[in-house]
Amino acid sequence: MTKTITFNSLPKNCDDVRSMMDLTDPYNTVAYTFAILMNFESNPEETFNMLDVIKGPQPLSTYQKQFIRERLRDKLYVVASYFKGTSPENSYTPTMPYEIEVFDGPYTNTNSGYATLFVRSSGADSPRPVTLRNKPSTGEWFLWGDITYLSMIRIPTEQDPWA
Repeated sequence: MTKTITFNSLPKNCDDVRSMMDLTDPYNTVAYTFAILMNFESNPEETFNMLDVIKGPQPLSTYQKQFIRERLRDKLYVVASYFKGTSPENSYTPTMPYEIEVFDGPYTNTNSGYATLFVRSSGADSPRPVTLRNKPSTGEWFLWGDITYLSMIRIPTEQDPWA
């Protein structure tokens, strides 16, 4: 299954996240991960607070925060690359409204209570996995595991000396 999630605006704080999203839909949880990360450059600490909302009972670890800081320092285009309309040629500038496509794969539901969904970066050759964990008492899906989806991608053409 493939689902496109559309954002007319991006969340700026925890109240926005709580009021805008439905954690019972794992596709939404994945899409909101990237919508939240788009706030990193303007407010890293609030971005971590918003991510904690979609991490559920297990907040970001110190290691995960440092990993995000390192991966996104002067490279917010890595997050933007997951939105439709972006490319290295347009410096990964998404169009409005913001849209992100989330899809499943052959191993999406191999472990009970967990799901691995995928997103495509316009700067990478293969889709990136995002793992979620279900909380049965509420039916909500929370962000879980490694943050491998922030792996490096092709740099924007305007920054590439070989372009």
